[in-house]
Amino acid sequence: MNKAIELIGLAKEYCGKRVIDDLSLEVEEGEIFGFLGPNGAGKSTAIRILTTLTKPTAGRALINGFDVAKQPHMVKSQFGIVQQHLSLNRELTVRENLELHARLHHLSKWDRDRRIDELLDFVDLTGFAHQLIDKISGGMKRRAMIARALIHRPRILFLDEPTVGLDAQSRRRVWDLIRGMNTEGTTVFLTTHYIDEAEMLCHRVGIIHQGRSMAIGSADQLRRNLGEIAVESKKDGRTRYCYFPDKETASKFVLEMKAADGVVMRQSNLEDVFIELTGRRVEE
Repeated sequence: MNKAIELIGLAKEYCGKRVIDDLSLEVEEGEIFGFLGPNGAGKSTAIRILTTLTKPTAGRALINGFDVAKQPHMVKSQFGIVQQHLSLNRELTVRENLELHARLHHLSKWDRDRRIDELLDFVDLTGFAHQLIDKISGGMKRRAMIARALIHRPRILFLDEPTVGLDAQSRRRVWDLIRGMNTEGTTVFLTTHYIDEAEMLCHRVGIIHQGRSMAIGSADQLRRNLGEIAVESKKDGRTRYCYFPDKETASKFVLEMKAADGVVMRQSNLEDVFIELTGRRVEE
């Protein structure tokens, strides 16, 4: 498959401090790739580099083969972005926001009207098209931002913490939109610090910590590398975590354990992988 995104030894420094440090990864065309890490890990900085908002200190970043530092105009035509903070014009309606963005991308009137109608239907906002942005809910605003990002039919969509601050129902609706876009061929690069979001949506995830890539693979691959079964044991107020390739091995370990306050045996998850790799929980 073709590489939609490629980072090669990427680095970024601010005031002498490296927030991205020798970061290398590849995202295949048509993939939903999750960038998983705590706040301050370097996720948003990587997005800023990939979307030409800041230049790398070292290394290269390529979007569909175009260099983000040397060919920014070509790169900008390849992607759409939904930023973490609200970036819609609050004095305009939902439709007017899409209209403005379509004009900036030089869509003809016929193509603008048709595309806006398609996207309003896609994000289920047709009935709210003429509502001012301040009059709709947070989840609707996020869906409007997704529609706006797709107006010029980009091959890649960057989503920077797309469900932060949304309730459970709104999050699920955004997830459905992401899956729908991907089914239609859009490559999705998603930054998140929500474990369940990465597990539910992403074909592969990259775990980043202090600007460095710690591991890349599918959720199942990363769990298998750590151990399919987790055993939690409590003693003297502290919890110990051990990982095993199967239930039989884990059960044998539990039977041979010395006295503990409590023991839980369960399937491992991405949070276990993250903690073992970085020594901290994702939400910290």
